[in-house]
Amino acid sequence: MSVHEVVRGHILIASDVEAQFHKLQESLKPHRVVGFIEDKFLIEHAKAVIAEAYISESSIKYIVLGALEFHVVSQNSLLKVFEEPPRNIEFIIITPTKSNLLPTVRSRLPIKKTKNISKIYECELNFSKLSYEDVFTFLKKHAWTSRNEAKELLESLYHRATVVDMLILSQKQLDNFDKAYRLLELNSKPQNILTLVLMGFIDAN
Repeated sequence: MSVHEVVRGHILIASDVEAQFHKLQESLKPHRVVGFIEDKFLIEHAKAVIAEAYISESSIKYIVLGALEFHVVSQNSLLKVFEEPPRNIEFIIITPTKSNLLPTVRSRLPIKKTKNISKIYECELNFSKLSYEDVFTFLKKHAWTSRNEAKELLESLYHRATVVDMLILSQKQLDNFDKAYRLLELNSKPQNILTLVLMGFIDAN
């Protein structure tokens, strides 16, 4: 991996977060690599990352954030520094699944290496011409969706809209996805959350 391949950072999907971090340390030599590797990435870890990012560097410094789970609040606190990184700072996030990350985080840092897309991505909706009938049918089909299944469905909807239908999501639509993930963490009803996201596309059509 050369410096020129990384613009402002990227996301790596890896089942063994710590092993991937050690590989990065080796591959990025002689550049400085600072790692924040945790089981759960919390707000205090995010604050430490921001403090590290604003320590001035004369050459490229890579800041690696690795975790099995990323807390929503910690992700939100990092959005500004991801969007406007200090000079000579590159961010790399390592996570076992991109569904750990908010859509707004994924919109700022491209995914460099991903696992095979699972069958949950075989979403039948067409977001470029979504109708009320489509939404009703989808919600009826997934009326008894569990919280974990709802997370996968949100991932499916996001993938279908952005990759398959190639839509550029509005800020409101991105916010709806973020809100949906937060509400799931608060144990809101999955069907209400799916309705929130889907209606954001109906309003835009």
